[in-house]
Amino acid sequence: MSEVRLAAEIRTEFGKGGARRTRRAGKIPAVIYGHGADPRHVSLPAHEFGRAMKNGGANVLLTLDVDGKDELAIPKAIQRDPIKGVYEHVDLLSVRRGEKVTIEVPLLLVGEVAPGGLLAQEYTSVSVEAEATHLPTEIEVSIEGLEVGAHITAGDLVLPDGVTMLAEPDTLLLRVSESPSAESMEAETAEAASELGIVEDKPAESATE
Repeated sequence: MSEVRLAAEIRTEFGKGGARRTRRAGKIPAVIYGHGADPRHVSLPAHEFGRAMKNGGANVLLTLDVDGKDELAIPKAIQRDPIKGVYEHVDLLSVRRGEKVTIEVPLLLVGEVAPGGLLAQEYTSVSVEAEATHLPTEIEVSIEGLEVGAHITAGDLVLPDGVTMLAEPDTLLLRVSESPSAESMEAETAEAASELGIVEDKPAESATE
């Protein structure tokens, strides 16, 4: 997994006003939790944090320089502006080397299902336990050639060494059903329109002279 070093400055301003000033300065308000210690309010460099997320994924391991001391942490909750996409606030979990942590890992689907099949994905991520400095960024799932009726459960996944699945083995992650025909789709559309009281417009008949 990726490990990125960031400078974390102690924040002394709080509330919405303080958070806005922090963001205007090119930094992200953040809070460090964990190990029974009191939460610590810090700010992270926005550009460097964004680059770390882009390259290392949501479970990137951060080495934070806090008051001259290195501390390991991983992102646990991230708030982003829904329109601009900028990071607004980050909750960080303090971790130690050798410590086991629980994280959500996204599923990466590879390949295409067999012709005539329609893929339905029930979950886009799974919960696993792993050592803090060896967190997977994603779990690859091959769907190449899956036929109608095929399915993949949590127990079917191939996990990296040292990673333990926390979901029940029979948890359905994805399945392949029969792709609807054009005729059935048209019939469903017509039925839905009928239920809504929508009728097809007909051209007006010309008046006879």
